[in-house]
Amino acid sequence: MDKVQMNLKPAAEKKLNSRVQAGQVVLLALNDGSNEYSKVGGTCSIGANFQFVILAAKDPAFTIKVTNNAGLDLYTSPAEMQFLGNDLVVDEKDATLNLADDSGVIDGAVSINEYEPSSVTAKDMQEGKTC
Repeated sequence: MDKVQMNLKPAAEKKLNSRVQAGQVVLLALNDGSNEYSKVGGTCSIGANFQFVILAAKDPAFTIKVTNNAGLDLYTSPAEMQFLGNDLVVDEKDATLNLADDSGVIDGAVSINEYEPSSVTAKDMQEGKTC
């Protein structure tokens, strides 16, 4: 599959568009330690957590275009697709974004993060910030 459709409800669309500047790319990425955009990790979060990651340029690993009603230059990767179904919808409830598909809610607390290169430190591991 090289194309996915996502509908952003008005409140979610407004929230995302307020963070994304012209020319930036947005990724729908797992937030479970499986990619360079995540500082969370461990078996407790595999496939359960997602994030929108804002980048200055497209990441060649995120090859699947996510068409959307918000006008975002949005992509995801084959790794994320194993956790996503059809008819993706993003809504905002209680100031939190949630991601759902035709089977129900996938993640009730999707974050929006501007990418800043960093890595999980030994201190992060000791403080339990990886799970």
